[in-house]
Amino acid sequence: MISNELKATIQGAYSRFLEAKSLKPRYGQRLMIAEVAKVLGDIASDDEGRRAGEPAVVAVEAGTGTGKTVAYSLAAIPAAKAAGKRLVIATATVALQEQIVFKDLPDLMRNSGLNFSFALAKGRGRYLCLSKLDVLLQEGHAQSATAQLFEEEGFRIEVDERSQKLFNSMIEKLAGNRWDGDRDSWSEAIEDQDWARLTTDHSQCTGRHCPNFQQCVFYKAREGMGKVDVIVTNHDMVLADLALGGGAVLPDPRDTMYVFDEGHHLPDKAIGHFAHYSRLRSTADWLEQTAKNLTKLLAQHPLPGDLGKYIEQVPELAREVRTQQQFMFTLCEQVADFRTGEDMEGRDRPRYRFEGGVVPEQIREVGIELKKGFARLNDLFTRLADLLKEGMDGENNIGIASHQAEEWYPLFGSLVTRAQGNWELWTAFTAEDPEDNPPMARWLTLAESGALFDIEVNASPILAAEMLRKSLWNVAYGALVTSATLTALGKFDRFRMRSGLPRDAVQCVVPSPFVHGDAGLLRVPDLGADPRDATAHTAAIIRELPAIVEDARGALVLFSSRKQMQDVFDGLDRDWRKLVLIQGNLSKQETLNKHKARVDDGQHSVLFGLASFAEGVDLPGAYCEHVVIAKIPFAVPDDPVEAALAEWIEARGGNPFMEIAVPDASLRLIQACGRLLRTEQDRGVITLLDRRLVTQRYGKAILNALPPFRREIG
Repeated sequence: MISNELKATIQGAYSRFLEAKSLKPRYGQRLMIAEVAKVLGDIASDDEGRRAGEPAVVAVEAGTGTGKTVAYSLAAIPAAKAAGKRLVIATATVALQEQIVFKDLPDLMRNSGLNFSFALAKGRGRYLCLSKLDVLLQEGHAQSATAQLFEEEGFRIEVDERSQKLFNSMIEKLAGNRWDGDRDSWSEAIEDQDWARLTTDHSQCTGRHCPNFQQCVFYKAREGMGKVDVIVTNHDMVLADLALGGGAVLPDPRDTMYVFDEGHHLPDKAIGHFAHYSRLRSTADWLEQTAKNLTKLLAQHPLPGDLGKYIEQVPELAREVRTQQQFMFTLCEQVADFRTGEDMEGRDRPRYRFEGGVVPEQIREVGIELKKGFARLNDLFTRLADLLKEGMDGENNIGIASHQAEEWYPLFGSLVTRAQGNWELWTAFTAEDPEDNPPMARWLTLAESGALFDIEVNASPILAAEMLRKSLWNVAYGALVTSATLTALGKFDRFRMRSGLPRDAVQCVVPSPFVHGDAGLLRVPDLGADPRDATAHTAAIIRELPAIVEDARGALVLFSSRKQMQDVFDGLDRDWRKLVLIQGNLSKQETLNKHKARVDDGQHSVLFGLASFAEGVDLPGAYCEHVVIAKIPFAVPDDPVEAALAEWIEARGGNPFMEIAVPDASLRLIQACGRLLRTEQDRGVITLLDRRLVTQRYGKAILNALPPFRREIG
């Protein structure tokens, strides 16, 4: 049982919070506080303070407007403090992470009487590397001799005028304390390729040997993490920490309570974490370049001892592996019948999937040779990096000065990363799948590479359940998973299958405060066209759409395919097209800003979007008075991971359509409908242009799982 003292702390904090903010208690919020407190406040521990007994996990689905952050913080912060544990709150998006750190937690501290400290933890890749910026600003005069040998590795030294302006402005703002070196707090969006030149990873970072170590923005941000009660981070960082055994970057999981907000993303994030890919042609080019660079390096520097001995072995080995890469390219080209298909974001991805994850024997044999070759390269590069580390420490005389070791270390670190990535791919690609477990999905993707095409080789797990069970649920002191969409078709089965939730995990659904029946109307008109006939369905949308949304100041139209979105846009008359902002022409944020500005000016504005606009987009009030959904959002049929999962379920006698496709579509549809009501004052209409909701048995199950809007079936 939860102790009376802890119960009183939580209840008192909630009462003070409501009173300070003149709020009424929300039924769903109270229920959520109680459920979280019951599980996390009553964990039995042994003499060493470690959890004794079964995993303590609670999963709470809480509708929009419940006030989830306040609910779980009020329950979990006192529970963690009482147990002498740290609390890690992990989100799926930067936006929610920042909202929790800059708005929700400070608000809670001011108004609840709870006393706790908190810090934001982001990965190294979100922070500027001062040494990289130095090199770019000097245009590499001081350090470029070696770095230019490694241009491929992102050590490109030439700096154009636009970049020069950006880098100078960064230095000025850092010097004037007007920027903290965090990518997310820079005033404008920074292109990925620009940012890649400015940041570093652990294999390239020289740590305390770096001349900028004292000013390092990443280490400064890290300093604050050691002592705080609450760490706010993202799912990726938690997964990266667990992959390293836990406790490497974040606190030891055995001494940690976790909250996974936006928790429905966790299984997919975990799959992504253990997925591997590599491009054959560009890796072959990289191997050739590396062989040339290191041959040149040896010609410029007579290197004594182990350093020279290891570097001498690389060119020949790199060229051997390169020959195997080229052979693999030819084999894949012969085998693959690339079929065009879109991914969830509507990008065209021609792919070829190996059924059942089974790779032809000849390809597998060459893959095993590549695995061996990259293992040897990885071993050599790792030894070289270790030697350079010793050289920086001045422990051993490795034949070059410590400042030179410091200059070379990031370059060899980047070689380690790439060799290791390739080794991991070929290991996963050629592994024997255990009989009773789901197989790996294995596939090839056609990729553009300048004027030539490249083949990307992919291997990915199809379920993350086992990994999450082993490295998270069974190890953590306690955990809460929460989201507005954890159930599908009213059950937790889908989430349990994908996330490996423990058998005894407590599951509950708490209601949203929204009165859906008063606030929203759900329409399913009869367009006289079946969505399975794309041409007729598209023509019907073009004909009916202007009349459907004419009364709304702001409308959001969601499509499942980029092709249909573009075809509808192209088919509308010219004047009407001027009202439409279509996803993909500008960045997501700019598109949303432009839409809001139009509505603020009293104009009508219609957004056309794909999957990423159906979730996490916040358009309260007039910004979104009508949501139109073109069709039931079934997964893209050629997604290789989903296709492999369906195949595996079918092979075991299951029905993948009813077990995967329908629950997934139900979940996506609920998320899409969630765009309409963002506050208790919002009112509006949802129009679903897919009659299968009322004509098919599975459609009725999907319809009945939607929030209880008033219905108008055409």
